[in-house]
Amino acid sequence: MSATATAKHKQQGSGPVLDWSAGHGPVTGALSATTGAFALATTGAATAMPPGWVLAAGAAGALGHTIAGIRVRNAGRTLATRAASWLVGAGWTTWAMTNGPLTWAALGSLATIGVGIGAAARSAALFEEAREDEADAAEQRTIAAELSAERRAIAAEWVDRIQRVCSITVRVVGVEMWETGAGFSLDAELPAGGATWNRIASESPRLSADARLPHGCTATAGPGIHQGRVIIDVTTVNVLEEVRNYPSDYGPLSVHTGIPWGYRTNAEEIRAYLREQCALIVGPTGSGKTNMVHNILAGFARAEDILTWVIDLNAGSAGLPWVLPALNGELTREDGKPVRPGVDWLAGTYDEALTMLDAAVRVAKQRKMGYQDVLSKANTDLLPISPRIPQIMLVVDEGAEILASTDRQIRKLAEKLTEVIRIARAMGVRTVITALGATGSVLNNLMIRREAKVRAALTGGETEGMDLSKMFPGSRGLRVDQAPHKGAGFMSTPESPAALFKSWRILPNQIREITAATSDRHPKLDDVSAKAAGPAYARRWDAERTAWMREQVAYDDSTDAEPYGPASALRLSALSEQRESPEDALARRFREEIDAQFGTAPGPSIPVEGNGSDQPAGLNLSALRGEQDSPAQQAALAALLAAGRDGTGASAIARALADAYGTTRQTVVGWLKTWMRDGTAVRVGEGTKARYVHRSHTADG
Repeated sequence: MSATATAKHKQQGSGPVLDWSAGHGPVTGALSATTGAFALATTGAATAMPPGWVLAAGAAGALGHTIAGIRVRNAGRTLATRAASWLVGAGWTTWAMTNGPLTWAALGSLATIGVGIGAAARSAALFEEAREDEADAAEQRTIAAELSAERRAIAAEWVDRIQRVCSITVRVVGVEMWETGAGFSLDAELPAGGATWNRIASESPRLSADARLPHGCTATAGPGIHQGRVIIDVTTVNVLEEVRNYPSDYGPLSVHTGIPWGYRTNAEEIRAYLREQCALIVGPTGSGKTNMVHNILAGFARAEDILTWVIDLNAGSAGLPWVLPALNGELTREDGKPVRPGVDWLAGTYDEALTMLDAAVRVAKQRKMGYQDVLSKANTDLLPISPRIPQIMLVVDEGAEILASTDRQIRKLAEKLTEVIRIARAMGVRTVITALGATGSVLNNLMIRREAKVRAALTGGETEGMDLSKMFPGSRGLRVDQAPHKGAGFMSTPESPAALFKSWRILPNQIREITAATSDRHPKLDDVSAKAAGPAYARRWDAERTAWMREQVAYDDSTDAEPYGPASALRLSALSEQRESPEDALARRFREEIDAQFGTAPGPSIPVEGNGSDQPAGLNLSALRGEQDSPAQQAALAALLAAGRDGTGASAIARALADAYGTTRQTVVGWLKTWMRDGTAVRVGEGTKARYVHRSHTADG
């Protein structure tokens, strides 16, 4: 670019910027009208233009603006102002063309006309604004009057109902209809004399019944703006019976803005704030607990400042859908880069879980030392979490059972997990623990009760092992039958009391979509933490460390009998060659001794033609016998079988296994109950004389 062009460019780029597309205001409109009239009068006087043309143009302009104003329903004052402006301007121009526009009389009168036009335009604009505001207010008053009639009827109905059911006379000061249309909220003032909102909350079932609410709908009370007020939420539409898929918006989240875990009865989402809190999720088999774990992992994957570590000793099933598609190269990104797993670390074995917990403890301690300058600059004792220093969320499936286990090996995991919960709050390492039920063995753990302030109980209509009073102490009126649907239950946070909620249904294809969509959003572990975690973290995705994930599935590539791909193939892992552990060797010796003494059969097999065998035909799965049981449980079953027809008791089995496995009588009682349900064992006698006999020694065996 030449110097001349540069100077020209700078000259064009300097000075005020005018918006020529903007409409005229009172000042610019008056200025435009007066300058236009002066220019027309000067030109007309110089060219001897007939004055009648100007009057005709002014009349046409006045008529046109009047018609346009009527079409948009302008006020009469506005129509008159615009028409008068055209006519006055046309009259002055005609006079100035006849008598000369360059006289002081012409110029002074033109200036006066301009000021008058500007003032009249401003007055008309203000009048139009006031007229529109009044129209809007009148419309709102009409709507409010209609709503007020409905609200007054609702308020009067519930004042009578609360008096009838709770023997309390309240005064309703507000009724808010929910935008979702699923119910409404009452803001009521309690009477003098010491009445509290808890009294109304305790009568929630009776209030719901008296209001004839549909099943699944409730009337719940909570604290109001002060202790003399109460908020009563009334649900009229049961949104929990609907199946709603996880929202398709996979936008970014943050630990500071909360992670959505589901939705309340008013159809509004509920968020868990886990910067300082741990979480406890309980739910029996079939309640939708695994689906909710995937909901939680989806929210963590979407967060820009969270790294998720997952422990699931049940073959890592909770985390595999978030890991395997990425590790196997089944997912692709538009830019061609590899897709990172949806979770940052997955442990499905005891050794890997212990390695992960050791790393978490080291990270927490190293952060305390390595980020002292950061804490000092931020003037806080809480490590500032951001994408540069991410929070580590440790999700432990059935972790409450780990904490309550009496097995000596599992106790090591429990100690490490407890240490993480105890020391890592300020340094941004928090846990989400799941359990199969809200029982004393789970909730008696002081660390869980103290740190897990975010709690969710998925009931699925199950009453056994669901003590809601222990799960949500201080909450009243919570009943399992209020949430009979899969994925539904109760949830409480420090910000909101325990109330009904439901988690979204998340589909396998959504897990894959979220994994791919959030791959570039996952933060990297900060240098201080990565150094503390060491090679154990850096090599977490090495082939030998992830071999157990791929061994979950074995199939024959030559067969086409797998319509859903290798993930659905049958794996007879018990038939493959595996290294025998000391526990497995002990259990095998038990079985060999029992087989030698009692001649027990190896299991059903396919008869060979001509061998005279009368055994039923079928697939021989004897190698899988006891695969899902622990070595201690296998030894207990062997002891029961060895007891013969006389049977044995739980105490005797526990004593026999105490030295080798540290098994307690309570654990053995649980096994015996399970074996009674599936027919493996039969109970003989009652009370202290009760004995348990293996089915092979009974008349029906």
